[in-house]
Amino acid sequence: MIGWLQGERIQSWEQGGRRGVVIACGGVGYEVQLTSRDQNQQMDGSGCTLWVHQVQRDDGSTLFGFCEQQERDLFRTLIGVNGVGPQMALALLDCCRVEELVAAIVDGDLKRLTQAQGVGKRTAERIAVELRDRLGAWAPLQEPGLSLVDRSDVKEVPLGAPCLRELQITLETLGYEDLEIRRAMRAVASGSDVPADDDGDAWLRASLKWLSQSA
Repeated sequence: MIGWLQGERIQSWEQGGRRGVVIACGGVGYEVQLTSRDQNQQMDGSGCTLWVHQVQRDDGSTLFGFCEQQERDLFRTLIGVNGVGPQMALALLDCCRVEELVAAIVDGDLKRLTQAQGVGKRTAERIAVELRDRLGAWAPLQEPGLSLVDRSDVKEVPLGAPCLRELQITLETLGYEDLEIRRAMRAVASGSDVPADDDGDAWLRASLKWLSQSA
């Protein structure tokens, strides 16, 4: 299994929407597929160093390369999700940098995830549900026991902290998960009829309405 390559970039290539480089190592040229961002980074100079994931199939072997080991590790985590293949995982990493992609998954930001080529809403939901706990350690460290009012994705919600906390507790009591609650609050906050910042009952009604429609 090839996990790392260092050599001379002898060619950059693009074919059918895919792109990468050919690296000469010890007299052998390895064709490695990259994100567009990493390919552009490898254009500076002839030296090339990549962390690699090798996919072996009956019809041959494909190498996927990454400038940073963390990118390669996140790629491997993504392809562990049912329905997410190497090309989709690469598209996600092409759409977002590692820290942005981790934040989108942990926060359940489906709009950001579906910006990647080939990623639909159902797949984005599956990625968020399956990986949000596993990727929690990748996100910036937070103090234990932080509630919804401390989450970065709802800091801009125009609702006072006491009302926000009460809304969180009420929705949790009704059986909704943290991911669903945050998605509902972002949706209400970005809607055309945003409740007053001190009207917790109106926020609850609007959140429940959105949750029932998205079910």
